[in-house]
This record gives sequence, structure tokens and C-alpha cells, in this order.
Amino acid sequence: MFFNNKKKIKDQDNDFIKVAALLIHAAKIDENYSIEEEEIIKKTLIIIGVNKESLDKIIEEAIKIEKNANQILDFTKEVKIMNENKKIEIIEALWKIIYSNKKADIYETNLMRRLAGLLYIDNKTMGDIKEKIRKNNS
Repeated sequence: MFFNNKKKIKDQDNDFIKVAALLIHAAKIDENYSIEEEEIIKKTLIIIGVNKESLDKIIEEAIKIEKNANQILDFTKEVKIMNENKKIEIIEALWKIIYSNKKADIYETNLMRRLAGLLYIDNKTMGDIKEKIRKNNS
């Protein structure tokens, strides 16, 4: 029983690390990883269930795996199976990260287009979320 609970916590932390890596990837794609983006990432991770005591460790691990990753597919698996509300939280966080500097470049919009397909988010939902975040950040 003890080991099963430990494993579940470890598996959950690994899932959070991959979600954090996806958020970090979005923040770094424009080659400008800001403190504001890091704060958005931290708030999002707490919203989806990361324990505040584990937060720094999860971000540290996520930075390492994001740096060594070739593709985002591995990061999206955990988001894809989340319930719809948590998935929307992640999409909103990604758009907040992108619009934290008031504009979206071609690499950022291309990333979001790819993520819409990988996460099974329809174009209308993705567009509505984008517009909501863009308006709030302008």
C-alpha cells in the first residue's frame, strides 16, 4: 500500500513536470523567457493541482527535460487526457504566456495551431480563448 501511494505521487509529479515543460516551451519559443511568464507557469501549475512545496522542484525538472526534448508530443500526452476544464486552463495559460509581451510571433502562433490539433481543441474554442486573453493583455 505504501509503495503504491508513493508511485502514484511520483507518477503525478511526472505528469506535472511534462505539463510544466510544455508551458516552459511556449515561454521560450520566442527566445525571451521572462519572470512574468514564469509566474504564469507557477500559477497555472498550482491551479491544476501542483503542491506549492513541490513547485520549484517540478519547474526545475521541467526546464531540464524541455531543454533536451526534440518534440512537444511527449509533453502533450498528459494534457490530452485531462478533463476539459483543466485542459482549458492550460490553453489559457499558453496564450497568457504568448501575449505576456503584448504580441504573438509566427513561432508562437504555429505552436498553438499544432497544439490545437494534438490536444483535440476545436478552432472556435482555441480562437475564443486567444481573443479573450489578447483583449485582457492589450
